Amino acid sequence: MSDRSPPHGVDVEAATPDDRIDVLRVLDAAMLETDADGLVDRIDAGDVLVARFERTGSVLGALVATRPEPGRRHVDAVAVRRARRGRGIGSALVAGAVRAAESDPETDRVTAAFDAELAGFYADLGFAVESAGDAGDGRLSGRRELGDPIDETG
Repeated sequence: MSDRSPPHGVDVEAATPDDRIDVLRVLDAAMLETDADGLVDRIDAGDVLVARFERTGSVLGALVATRPEPGRRHVDAVAVRRARRGRGIGSALVAGAVRAAESDPETDRVTAAFDAELAGFYADLGFAVESAGDAGDGRLSGRRELGDPIDETG
């Protein structure tokens, strides 16, 4: 989806404390780790987004961001349920995290670290992609300066 909005029937919104278990289940199914104990604090800070199926309210995807230093938000984990992948939900979650960071005058960039096969995904969302430099493990990092437009042709 070129406009980075979620597919019809799906809303991207801030997670609530009631979403904690669903967020952990989505991340676990994707074999992603996050600080489970700190997840409530991340939810309270507004740094967790969920993609919710409008009809049932079920969580289809989740994104957890952290604030590792002033001025930066980091996409710690983003995952979509396997049956819903490839429909623009992950893109909508990352775009939502960028929009949330843009609304914070103290934040000037969003970063992420990811496997090489996700380079195109992040590049399409306006992230500059480069090697993470970690002993040749194939991980990449992405950096999105806020105020940079997303290329809507991708």
